[in-house]
Amino acid sequence: MAYIKWLYRAAFLIITLLALCAGYLYTQVTSPIILSDTTTFEVMKGDSAYSLGHRLHSEGLIEQPFLTRVVAKLKPAWVPKVGKYALEPSMNLMQVMALFDSGESISYDITLLEGKTTQDYLLAMKAKGNIKMTLLGLSDKEIAEKLALEVDHPEGRFFANTYRYQDGDTDVSILKHANGLLVNTLAQLWDNKAEGLPYKTPYEALIMASIIEKETAVPAERPLIARVFISRLQKRMRLQTDPTVIYGLGKAFTGNLTRKGLQSKSPYNTYRVYGLPPTPIANVGREAIEAALNPGRTKALYFVAKGDGSHAFSNSLKEHNRAVRKYQYKRRDDYRSTPQVTQ
Repeated sequence: MAYIKWLYRAAFLIITLLALCAGYLYTQVTSPIILSDTTTFEVMKGDSAYSLGHRLHSEGLIEQPFLTRVVAKLKPAWVPKVGKYALEPSMNLMQVMALFDSGESISYDITLLEGKTTQDYLLAMKAKGNIKMTLLGLSDKEIAEKLALEVDHPEGRFFANTYRYQDGDTDVSILKHANGLLVNTLAQLWDNKAEGLPYKTPYEALIMASIIEKETAVPAERPLIARVFISRLQKRMRLQTDPTVIYGLGKAFTGNLTRKGLQSKSPYNTYRVYGLPPTPIANVGREAIEAALNPGRTKALYFVAKGDGSHAFSNSLKEHNRAVRKYQYKRRDDYRSTPQVTQ
């Protein structure tokens, strides 16, 4: 009998100790981590429950390093994802480990603006300081190859939009995302285009959209400018648009389009060549593409900047010349060809 009583007491003691241990572990993994303010913690390549436990402990966030292994055992499929994570004072170790498993690391935004070139986009990404740059210094063809584009020139192949990225993402990954969005948007709008347009391919419509984007930032004018250019194409008139000439001049353009610049021999000089330039001259958003594929109604064949960001439209060359004399020869002191941006 004494032996049986001893076994009962031993079993009770073991169960009690196990219960106490379980209670301790439960308290440790469900209580808030040791943190007074939001902090950033980086999960690095090769990290495991063991290494994370020691790093969290060394940074004073948990009392015992082995606790991370306890949590990992509770979820056999747990795998930490590389990235920087925001840890909040209210989080417990279970939530921290779940966060590492989710891959929902700290993300950032970058806005790729309408009317900017691919090189402008690369410089904007470089300025962020936490995007891995691999395309700077490459030629247009090399950039197109790196991004697996279906054309040899990358200009205009990226949708102007705001994109989310994580620390250490590459310029290639961001631009591939922007290209995918551009391809899908262009295909969707091409399927719903107006009848009788002079484009043979969606790419030609994209070229037109880039010219529209560079000519005006006034939303209501985009469809009208699209119609002017479409009418000129249909009448076999040169487009005669300054932004294409400026793009063709590249670094030779110093900020003032001179007579010499207008006489430059370039496939982008639409004062000398007929039709569209060979590539887009900038990246665009949805509105410019919509305007190119669904132009407005106007008989105008000409337009000139009025100096307040808008344009005066004319049906005849005589009328246009009067508008040029009015708005260009005696420019107002605050003259600008695009609308003023207000913050």
